[in-house]
Amino acid sequence: MKTSLRLVAGLLASASFVSIAHAGELSGNVNDATGTRSLQSATVRIVELDRATETDRSGHYIFADIPAGEYTVEVSYVGAIVETRKIAVPATGGVEGNFAMAGIGGADILVVGQAANQASALSRQKAADGVESVLTRDAIGQFPDQNVAESLRRLPGLNILNDQGEGRFVSVRGLDPELNSTSLNGVRLPAPESDTRQVALDVISSDIIESIEVKKSLTPDMDADTIGASIEINTTSAFDRKKDYYAIRAEGSWNDYSDKVTPKGSLDFSTRLGDDFGIAGGISYYKREFETDNVESELWEVTDDGTVYNPEVEYRDYDVTRKRVSAALSFDWRVSDTTKAYARGNWSQFDDHEYRRRTTFIFDKEPSTATANGVSFSDEDGEIEVRRDLKDRFERQRIRSVVIGSDTDTGVWKFNWSASYAKSTEKEDFSVDPTRFRKKFEGDGVVIDWDYSNERVPVYSIAQGADEVNKASNYKFNRTELTTNSDSQDEEYAVRADLARTFAGDNGDFTVQAGAKQRWRKKSYNFDMIYYGDYDGSYTLADVLGSQTYRLLDMGPVASKTGPADFLLANRAGFEIDDYETALASNSDDYSVKEDVTAAYLLGRWDSDSLRVIGGLRMEHTKNEMNGNLILDAEPDVGVTPIRYKRSYTDWLPSLTLRYSPQQDLVMRVAGYKSVVRPKLSNMAPRFTINEDDEAEFGNPYLKPYKAWNFDAGFEYYFSGNGAVSFAGFYKKIDDFIVDVTLKDPGTYLGIDYEEATIPMNGDSADVVGFEASYSQVYSMLPAPFDGLLTQVNYTYTYSKGTVLDEDGMARSISLLNNSRNTFNVVLGYDKGPLDLRVAGTYRDKYLDELGADATEDRWVDNHFQIDISVKYKVTDNVRLFADWVNVNNAKYFAYHNFEGGKRLLQYEEYGPTVKFGARVTF
Repeated sequence: MKTSLRLVAGLLASASFVSIAHAGELSGNVNDATGTRSLQSATVRIVELDRATETDRSGHYIFADIPAGEYTVEVSYVGAIVETRKIAVPATGGVEGNFAMAGIGGADILVVGQAANQASALSRQKAADGVESVLTRDAIGQFPDQNVAESLRRLPGLNILNDQGEGRFVSVRGLDPELNSTSLNGVRLPAPESDTRQVALDVISSDIIESIEVKKSLTPDMDADTIGASIEINTTSAFDRKKDYYAIRAEGSWNDYSDKVTPKGSLDFSTRLGDDFGIAGGISYYKREFETDNVESELWEVTDDGTVYNPEVEYRDYDVTRKRVSAALSFDWRVSDTTKAYARGNWSQFDDHEYRRRTTFIFDKEPSTATANGVSFSDEDGEIEVRRDLKDRFERQRIRSVVIGSDTDTGVWKFNWSASYAKSTEKEDFSVDPTRFRKKFEGDGVVIDWDYSNERVPVYSIAQGADEVNKASNYKFNRTELTTNSDSQDEEYAVRADLARTFAGDNGDFTVQAGAKQRWRKKSYNFDMIYYGDYDGSYTLADVLGSQTYRLLDMGPVASKTGPADFLLANRAGFEIDDYETALASNSDDYSVKEDVTAAYLLGRWDSDSLRVIGGLRMEHTKNEMNGNLILDAEPDVGVTPIRYKRSYTDWLPSLTLRYSPQQDLVMRVAGYKSVVRPKLSNMAPRFTINEDDEAEFGNPYLKPYKAWNFDAGFEYYFSGNGAVSFAGFYKKIDDFIVDVTLKDPGTYLGIDYEEATIPMNGDSADVVGFEASYSQVYSMLPAPFDGLLTQVNYTYTYSKGTVLDEDGMARSISLLNNSRNTFNVVLGYDKGPLDLRVAGTYRDKYLDELGADATEDRWVDNHFQIDISVKYKVTDNVRLFADWVNVNNAKYFAYHNFEGGKRLLQYEEYGPTVKFGARVTF
């Protein structure tokens, strides 16, 4: 064992140039005055030499090649008093300069609460090369929100797309979340879902997170696969803190709709084993039970006399239980004064158990009569079909990653390397999705009236035949779709290395840096199901009758949560398998795609006290192998033909970034760079499905990646206290953006004839232009007790325009998918003494969610405004109580299409507020 440790130490040391030493060095550490926290991104200046650098996450800095003499060293950090000291640097060897920073208005401003988070985030933003927004947690381990997505929406230019009322996907500058990249401790995270690249950030608990950096502009040393932003999540390191630390958090969560209290707990720790080795980590468990009331519909239609109606409406009653377990473990080793080695592992599991009771009305003929606010359907004029079904689906997502590496900084040479592995999965193995019962009424004297006066919730009433419509035994078993295996796998291996040489000049430093990275990724999906199309015996809704928890109206009889699954298991021999439907569904979606990316870059960097210039070129070579199935759907047989495609391409990506700071409180930035976002792997998979009516869905192995020229410019002014104001403008020229196109005219694609087809295709080009502005301030200059007030306000405007072909082959202009034109966030807080209070409001504009065959079929999601309140109270130095009130105003979800002069319902959901309360104890 000792021999192995010596071997590892030797490899790290030799790989990291530990033996290199240089004369005339100044190095040291910067931490807060209480000795609790290492201060990352503190600016250290040698005034006489016009040289400056920033501290790393352990608070360390180093200057090399300093001529002998006495120098003025100045250290600044947002929210702290500037520290200045005279330090004599010898002709040979080095000298140490350590600094302890005191906060303006009190030392704790750098350690605890909202003000500490703001000071840390603004310091990192100020020190960044390009345009960047940052979230951090304070030294007692408190993060602003419950999961990563919920936290990110507080930042300028960011909003989130919800799933069942909980933040899930992050949109940056109003752009599609698919245009972001996400990494955890430098490891690019693959996506658990089978049909996306983007990572659902609700899988990761905020309890294990130290910071999130949202980098909105790129430099050549960064992966180039982003147009929105690179979202970089960092967990805790033992060197983030100066002292050992342990914390336990216990919480209860109550949802207004479910009326249940569910638990959350976490353990967080950081400890040093000697001066040079540390371990940090944490584990978090969260259970949430909630309910959702939902209405969905098909596209609306219009009669010849101008009556607008909906041919199919669904009422959905959801009961959902979600469990999230996240764990992180980090080992940090200071191999020498210039080299740090690390190993970090993360594991997250997200369980989602969903029961959905659904009542669906389907009308095959136009309404019998119309009123000013609605219509009426009679089964004397056409068939009325009523379906009542239940979904019982359990889904488990996992994301795990591990990375090892080391960072060396001698002041002259820098060498960094890492090797990583990440895997994400999503699995189901017994999901009843759904069990359906139905009744078709024709000539039975049933009349159903509809009131459309509420555009979000159409209300029905049964004018005639209510007893028949609401009689559970009338609804005979129609089918059960049993998912026996839904297995999505996405994994990536990667290695990278970067080498830099710095040359000290009279007025600054010039650095030449080069690096390479290799990524090997494979994503696959395998789906198997059993389609039960009949039952040998009597099976009606009455056999599994349950109760609803629906608040919008009375859905009529519904199945119980577990009844259909229990009945299936108890009477499986009586169910008849439809071999054709089973084979069709079990082969249509299967695919596997390999994606290998080889990257290399070269850059030059000039750093002085006031000017930083970074320019260079990055090359990324992409190689794909895509496997799928061609399904010839012609009942009673299903023809399955495996298909494989291969391709490769190379992108050359130049970049130039300028950061100019004519004075310490003012920073101006300009950046221009080219980036590339590869298509979703599921869209590239050659999956071709054609039914008996020649209606087809195609994958597109010839999809081109998004390619974009990006330009950013802005300024930031940092107040003498804890605060800043900033403004940034941006422009993006995007070629080959991707949309799903529905073709309703007959044609041929890849040699296959169709009558109607849906195909992911490249559009022409799109322009994105906008700006973001933010203001944050701690009002410590006000007289007590108002000196604890703080505000954070930001606003983003994003305009996008692209061109696609409609069903007639005519060009039409659209905004890009998920582009919210206006977003803003407002936080009003109070942070003084034992009290920490925050009221946050978040708004995002409407956005285009799905593209239809023409503008009247486009799906839009309406605007969203949500209020959250958070309160923390310090009982003692080690005990804090807290309470959160989430979605105070019960913000709703509403999707629609613009048809015949109105917003016509496609989906509506409401969830109710959630209250969370608990305590955090630190040691």
